[in-house]
Amino acid sequence: MTQTNQQYDQSLQRCQDIFLKKTQDYGTAWRVLRTISVVDQIFIKALRIRNIQGLKTQKVGDDIPSEFMGIVNYAIIGLIQLELNNPQVDDMPLAQVREAYERNAALARNTMLDKNHDYGEAWRDMSQESFADLILVKLLRIKQILQNDGKTLISEGIDANYIDIINYALFALILIGEGKH
Repeated sequence: MTQTNQQYDQSLQRCQDIFLKKTQDYGTAWRVLRTISVVDQIFIKALRIRNIQGLKTQKVGDDIPSEFMGIVNYAIIGLIQLELNNPQVDDMPLAQVREAYERNAALARNTMLDKNHDYGEAWRDMSQESFADLILVKLLRIKQILQNDGKTLISEGIDANYIDIINYALFALILIGEGKH
């Protein structure tokens, strides 16, 4: 489990570094995104991964690990946007962005620890294709929740689906780093 925690933290740190550098380059332009727009951005990345997996070739430079890192970062954007509950043209200071990123990343990490305890790291035996498919399922669930005005009867909400997306993408990155995909 200690190895998983270290690998998880390293993969997440790479994602956060990219996120913060892009925030310095672009500011917080993502603050304008509504939930459906965040979902669509992740959907595009997950579908691209799935297409590359199926075609076994690609023509655009961003590789599969880069797309999984983008998925992590967009899902964290989604959590931050849910938290702020007011998508708008708004520039957030870098320190506030970092704090929001770290708070939501910690939430995802704690969920991973709890689920790993119960599931015994079953994800280590999963394929990269499954991670892409499960991310797509979570996105379709979020779209359905949005069509239901954000309400669920017995299911987890949008935030829990974003957390699962973060963890699936990080698991894929860990296994790619181990050379298993």
